[in-house]
Amino acid sequence: MSTAVAESGTANAGRASGSSFYAAMRILPKPQREAMFAIYAFCRQVDDIADSPGPREERRAALAAWRSDIDALYRGHPSVATGDLAQPVRDFGLEKDDFLSVIDGMEMDVLADIRAPSWSELDLYCDRVASAVGRLSVRIFGLDGKPGRDLAHHLGRALQLTNILRDLDEDSGVGRLYLPREALLQAGIETTEPAAALASPALDGACGAIVAVARQHFDRAHAIMAAAPRRAVRAPRIMGEVYRLMLEGMAERGFAPPRPPIRLGRARLAFILMRYALI
Repeated sequence: MSTAVAESGTANAGRASGSSFYAAMRILPKPQREAMFAIYAFCRQVDDIADSPGPREERRAALAAWRSDIDALYRGHPSVATGDLAQPVRDFGLEKDDFLSVIDGMEMDVLADIRAPSWSELDLYCDRVASAVGRLSVRIFGLDGKPGRDLAHHLGRALQLTNILRDLDEDSGVGRLYLPREALLQAGIETTEPAAALASPALDGACGAIVAVARQHFDRAHAIMAAAPRRAVRAPRIMGEVYRLMLEGMAERGFAPPRPPIRLGRARLAFILMRYALI
């Protein structure tokens, strides 16, 4: 490995450090670990574009540049931006369409602030920003074919729905509300204005609908991982358990303000890591 590649891998790991993602990925063998850190760095960069306060047209242009870079990568001409992805693409047969799907998902946030999407629009968003990342990841983990695609589908959606519930206030602060319109209306919340919706005394009902769907996806993902080769699902099991505990913590806490964050203690996280990394 050249010095440049080694430094790049270290930088990618640094971007992920401190996250639950890092805790799960650091147990992987080095080639898989570095590939996952490269995927993480790609996701962070396109996500930063989507979340930046700049003009929408500039952000769309930046995402379009990433599409061009991904096209060039698959023609054998990696750019500075995609250099770290070249080896994972070769080694693990990563699909171009999955990278493009991630960019398409980020563009959904750029075109307009998402507010109370339909369930179908929310599911498309989850597929692009989370399950597409899962489809890249399962190839790196070594879980190919239908079990891998199914795991990416269900675990990706479970994690993203949990993120949506975790980040209600943060998203509201930038004018976004990912709770689906149908769930809001069923709870009796007619507004799609983020702050007003989150202040509603009926919010628990709307969020409860998301919790129920996330639980279904977690259950399906758990069944897939239980039937899969153990080494291929160690990292996703860690992610799944951490996020499932976060989801259940939020469900127990409720969603009325001030909504204090749910955090796993270091001892609990260490137990999860030991359970799946060592046992």
